[in-house]
Amino acid sequence: MGEATDEPENDAGFEGITASLHSKGREMTHTNRATDIDAAVDIEERRYIEANPVSKSMFRDAGFYLPGGSSRQSLYFDPFPLFLARTNGSRVEDADGHEYIDFTNDMTAALYGHSEPAIVGALRDALSNGMCYGGPHAHEVALGKEICERFSSIDRVRFCTSGTEANLVAMQLSTVVTGRRRILAFDGSYHGHMCNYLAANMPLNLEPDRMIFGTFNDTGGLDALARKHAGEIAAIIVEPMMGAGGGLMADRGFLAALRATADRIGAVLIFDEVQTARFAPGGLQSILGTEPDVTTLGKFFGGGLNFGAVGGKAQVVERLSPTHPETLMHGGTFNNNVLTMVAGYAGLRQVATGSGIRALNSRGDELRERLAHIAAAKPVPFVPGCYGSILSLHFQETLPTTPREIRTPAALRKLYHLFMLNRGVYISRRGAINLSFAHTEDDCDRITNEFEAFLDAYGHLVS
Repeated sequence: MGEATDEPENDAGFEGITASLHSKGREMTHTNRATDIDAAVDIEERRYIEANPVSKSMFRDAGFYLPGGSSRQSLYFDPFPLFLARTNGSRVEDADGHEYIDFTNDMTAALYGHSEPAIVGALRDALSNGMCYGGPHAHEVALGKEICERFSSIDRVRFCTSGTEANLVAMQLSTVVTGRRRILAFDGSYHGHMCNYLAANMPLNLEPDRMIFGTFNDTGGLDALARKHAGEIAAIIVEPMMGAGGGLMADRGFLAALRATADRIGAVLIFDEVQTARFAPGGLQSILGTEPDVTTLGKFFGGGLNFGAVGGKAQVVERLSPTHPETLMHGGTFNNNVLTMVAGYAGLRQVATGSGIRALNSRGDELRERLAHIAAAKPVPFVPGCYGSILSLHFQETLPTTPREIRTPAALRKLYHLFMLNRGVYISRRGAINLSFAHTEDDCDRITNEFEAFLDAYGHLVS
């Protein structure tokens, strides 16, 4: 998989099928194209299964103890996910011994890669003093100060253990502060596994009856909803860039309209920057020019360990203080876990500096341009979305601005995913590319070359 010797023994037969599919060209009907995509998927899936017998066996056995063989449903894909054995830098190795360049990076959480020396060294030092303090300590103050100084919209910050928890706390906090109950969110957004709005009526979502949904980047629709529900809305929650929803950037005008609407109706504006805070020291909000009342954080801020945070205006977040006359109880055994605080602080101070983030974004922008240039030369309909160090790949003519505009078929995404895994590039099924500080120019060359190889093999199937 990472090497040519990992190809299955009957690869010549697979190549013959591939060549046959390619010869059909672009004159295929839509029905025939869909059929041939399925056939191509079968080719890559057979390669994948034959190359990964240990992962297949581990997945089967894990299902006896863990629902679906894992503790994270987002890591599942068919026919079975790879079981990872070790990581280092920009590489991961699976249980079958194949090495991959990792462009998943734990769904954006591994911004620093897998063995950043500054973080590893800080953790080693911290371990000599114990792991669970059970009291306030200087490390949480240092990380809190760093975050408040980076975000002009954050006066106070309260730590928790995940981005999901941070969003739940932020939404509940807004209902108390405003005395209202309902939350305005947007179709296709994802704020955690209990605030999952990628599809309607997700059964594990909390209190679905309190939700109001608008269309991302639709200012006119926002106005209509605000007029209809003005006295009910406690908060408006939005991702400045939809992550799981397709890597869709919010328009500056749309975010400005959210700010104006929240002010007009007396609602709390929440920016979910769990993924997007990586784009600038002050988050994507500092680039797009709109400040929220509350910002939720997660992912990389823990330096690779569990992390979440709710930050914002003092008059809102201070309600979580035990000294506030109307305090709201919020606890959590691991909220100030010393290892998380130490790792997070080391990462921010020594790696995710302003210059470091700018350089990483530039690398992402360059990769985005290279992929688009390759597709245009074929030519294949393709547009890469997102911003800076996160890329979303859409095999269509125009860049989507709402989830409804995403046209890439699921079968084509599966084909691309399996093809890249079979070529030693570890990506997610939805095709996102998440860069880390550990990636090198050679890594970017590799994914660029494999992307071109995919188009050479299967570009005729892209319509």
